[in-house]
Amino acid sequence: MPSAVRSSRGVPRGSSALRFGRFAAMGAVAVLILIAGVWASWGTAQHVMLTKGRERGTVGVVRCAEDACEGPFRPLSPGSQPRARVVLDDTAAVERGGTYTVVLKPGGAEAVRSGPAGVLYAWVPLGGALLLASVVVAGGLLRTRLAWVMALAGAGLLTAAFVAL
Repeated sequence: MPSAVRSSRGVPRGSSALRFGRFAAMGAVAVLILIAGVWASWGTAQHVMLTKGRERGTVGVVRCAEDACEGPFRPLSPGSQPRARVVLDDTAAVERGGTYTVVLKPGGAEAVRSGPAGVLYAWVPLGGALLLASVVVAGGLLRTRLAWVMALAGAGLLTAAFVAL
């Protein structure tokens, strides 16, 4: 005698509720990962992408420490003021002696890289989130095509940021 009552298709009853529960839970995890990636990226991306009214210019890097580089700011946008020292955080591909286009964060002396390299670098956390969420989508939701699209988009974003920097 079988231990579970089976439907006419041979699938145990109640398994559709389990499938829906797994789908809902894994879908929520995937969405949460993607929201976290956008949230982490937006902190920098908003300054790089929405430059209207922000101070834009160049920084000639004079000194670098472990996690930041600094140098004088030369304005390029109208109304910007030159500064003797601004700080570039997250020194990915920033070298002493180089000159980089930047956007200043409001109310401070912190700068973020601008241009295509800055935009791509700002969205790197989303690229990582896409890669991580693709594993959840493939394994938990059993949507392999969507997972491949997400993984390729994430890998493409990370590769483009690496090449641009």
